[in-house]
Formats: sequence, C-alpha cells, structure tokens
Amino acid sequence: MNRFDHLTGLIAAPHTPFDNSGAVAPDVVAQQAAHLVEQGVTGVFICGTTGEGASLTNAERRLLCERWIAAAGGDLRVIVHVGHTSLGDARELSQHAQSAGAWAVSSVAPYYFKPGNVDALADHCAAIAEAAPGLPFYYYHSPGMTGVNLCPVDFLATASQRIDSLAGIKFNDGNLFEYQRCLAFDGGRFDIPFGVDEALIGAIAAGATSAVGSTYNYAAPIYLDLMEAFRSGDMATARRCSQKAVAMVELLVRFGGVAAGKAIMSLHGISCGNPRSPISPLPVSARADLLEAVERLGVLRMAMVA
Repeated sequence: MNRFDHLTGLIAAPHTPFDNSGAVAPDVVAQQAAHLVEQGVTGVFICGTTGEGASLTNAERRLLCERWIAAAGGDLRVIVHVGHTSLGDARELSQHAQSAGAWAVSSVAPYYFKPGNVDALADHCAAIAEAAPGLPFYYYHSPGMTGVNLCPVDFLATASQRIDSLAGIKFNDGNLFEYQRCLAFDGGRFDIPFGVDEALIGAIAAGATSAVGSTYNYAAPIYLDLMEAFRSGDMATARRCSQKAVAMVELLVRFGGVAAGKAIMSLHGISCGNPRSPISPLPVSARADLLEAVERLGVLRMAMVA
C-alpha cells in the first residue's frame, strides 16, 4: 500500500502576491493562510499555475515556500510545486522544500523540451523526487498548460517502479474516463486529487476525496456545500452549488483567468497585485465589472442562496 496519507477536502492553489513594483510581497502570505483556514481549506498547492510559478525565480519560489510553511503552521498541508524546464533547478527546489518542512512536492512535465514517452517522463520525475526522498511526490498532470498528454495510468504503472515516494497525480484534466482509471489503478493505491474546479461534482461521483483549485481561494464554501450535499444524498443542492461554480468559472474565463482571480481576492480584503508579465493586468473598468458580477452571483457567501 501507499506509505503516504491521501489528501482530503479542498486544497487551494494560492495566487502569488506582488506589490505595485511587481516584486513578490511575502507579508501577504500570512493573510492568505489565515483566510483559507477560516474558509475550511485543508491545504495549499503553491507556485503552480495559479501561483505563476513558471514566472518566478528560484529565489522567489524558495521564499514563498518558507513563508507558506511558517504561515500554515499545523493547519494547512503545504504542497510545493517544484517543476521547471531545468532539471537541476527542479531538484534544487525539491531539496529545499524538504529542508523547509513542506508536506509534499509536485512537478509538471518539462514543457519546452518535452518527454517523448512515459519512460522519459518517469525518469525525469524520479530525478526530482530523489532530491526530496522523505516527501510524497505528485506528478502534476496538466496537459492543457504543458502540452504533454501522456497516459496518466501508464505513468503510474511505470513511475511506481522507479519512485519510492510516488504518492499519486494532481489531475488537472477534465477527462473523467482517465481520472477514474487512475483512481482504480492497483486497487486505489494512489492519491489522485482532482484539479478542474468546475467539474468537481463529476469527480466526486467518480470517487474523488480531494481537489486542488484556484477558486477555492475565495469561494471554498460553495464547494464545501456541494461536497456535503453530495455526501448526504441531496443531489438537487449539489447540482445548484455546481452551477454556481460553473457560473463563477465562466466569469474567470471571460475576464482573464489569473488576473481575474487576483482581483476577486480583494473582496476578502487581500491584495495580491497584478499578475506578472506576460499575463496582462485586468483593466480598471473590467475589474469593477468583474467584482460586481461576482458579488451578484453570491459565491463568496458562507451559505448558498437557493
């Protein structure tokens, strides 16, 4: 059996806060962590897509790792994304995460020079995991961002023979067929947190016990309501919660993803600044329209309005 505990509940993918000059604003991390604990989130996945990890220097990523671990205390599990186009840099970040006290590490596939087959991907991930042998390692399957769409079940079969610390896959793909195959692989041995917020209801029906997402930063209660309704058999409420989540993600898509998510954090009194280039900041007029639309939707409330 897997020697690591499976994740449960909602794992937020926090935004990296920047100040007005575009520098990382590490003091904001404590505010983010306190807010997430209050909202019922059980962990954080830092420096991933939402955290703009690919746009950060290694020094910035190490700083954020340390700040999140300090701010989380015993209330949040800290999973550190260490993926990089440079294997050496990824190993350095992995080793640092272990020494800093992270709960787990994770890595996307390299996305410039890409692995051509599962063997190459497994070897790459094994080298990263080897640098933090005491921590669970999650492969971050995100084909929409990396362009690497190798079969995740084949990865589990291959990598499990090469990575002693393999915990599972952070599954950022709406393909519920492949998701269910990963959940069932080897008797359900591996942990497969789901990473597509707007499709969470389907993943729960398939057997998901945890989910990693950006909208859990500011709208976790609507998803917790969804999960509780599903568990209690109240499918009408679960579907209403899911439709609220879908409407919110529609707003994110319309207004610009990461930039929109950072703006929404201001409704909780947390300033995450603008995204870093090459992502464009949200225009002032669009920001006002977005925040008004989010407030009308009601997804930030603790209890869903029926």
